[in-house]
Amino acid sequence: MPDIRRAALIALSSVLLIGTIYSVSQNTYLDTSNPLLTHLPHKLSDTHYFASKKNPLNVYFIKKAWGWTTAVFLFSFFTSPPSIRTWDRVARYVTLTALWLLFTSWFFGPALIDRVTVYSGAECVYQTPSGAVRTAPLELCYSKKHITPASHPALFGDLEVDSAGIGQDSADLLALSEGWHVLPRLRRGHDISGHVFMLTMATMFLADELRASLSVPRRVWSTTHVWAVGVNVVMLGIWMFSVYTTSVYFHSPFEKFTGYLLGVAGYAVTQSSFFSNLCGRSEAAVREPRLA
Repeated sequence: MPDIRRAALIALSSVLLIGTIYSVSQNTYLDTSNPLLTHLPHKLSDTHYFASKKNPLNVYFIKKAWGWTTAVFLFSFFTSPPSIRTWDRVARYVTLTALWLLFTSWFFGPALIDRVTVYSGAECVYQTPSGAVRTAPLELCYSKKHITPASHPALFGDLEVDSAGIGQDSADLLALSEGWHVLPRLRRGHDISGHVFMLTMATMFLADELRASLSVPRRVWSTTHVWAVGVNVVMLGIWMFSVYTTSVYFHSPFEKFTGYLLGVAGYAVTQSSFFSNLCGRSEAAVREPRLA
């Protein structure tokens, strides 16, 4: 039987490539590094369902991708036949979870993806209600917290409401008077696609989990494990489609490419001989089933 990991990688790469080529030829993608565009609805959101960041696929699945992947892994692992319920599967999951956290949440301070964005020339910016782009200290972007005129008066001193409102933009004055707040973000640098990174790792990891199930005869599967395998396949399909929608509508081609490379590299860590030896289990222990 062909290696399911290789098939998943080829399918994932093809989907990303096709979606990216389409996005360039049809000009459908949104440059998420441009501070003048990212706060606006996608230019195609009124006519293309998945161009809207509020679509259910993005809100309930992509933004919670590792949570869904974790749930599928646990379901598959705990219903697996005892012979494949091994510690190296747990170690692979823990390693990929740690990599996900290091790259997207924290790495002895800012996440690694944030560090790359800053090193490539990004600035911490926020927008006033009228759409003007302003810079802020990097620490405000790293904290990922909203700011207000009350919490950071030094950033909004020139927008204070005076009795006559002289020299102030009416949109700014109205918003400030209504308790307006904003979340500063890193923009103008190389914004590695975190979604492509995460979806690539999740897809390859679930393919590896599917491979573990296929390494034993179907007759030893319990009924619940049959369901677990089915859920795994469905989730793989959702992640593949999510990669396609992301590649068509968001990020520049190079940002998607670096996200993909980062995801493949993260998954490759769990496939190295060093990792296998660390788990005390060689790759030969998991063989593809032979045809009778």
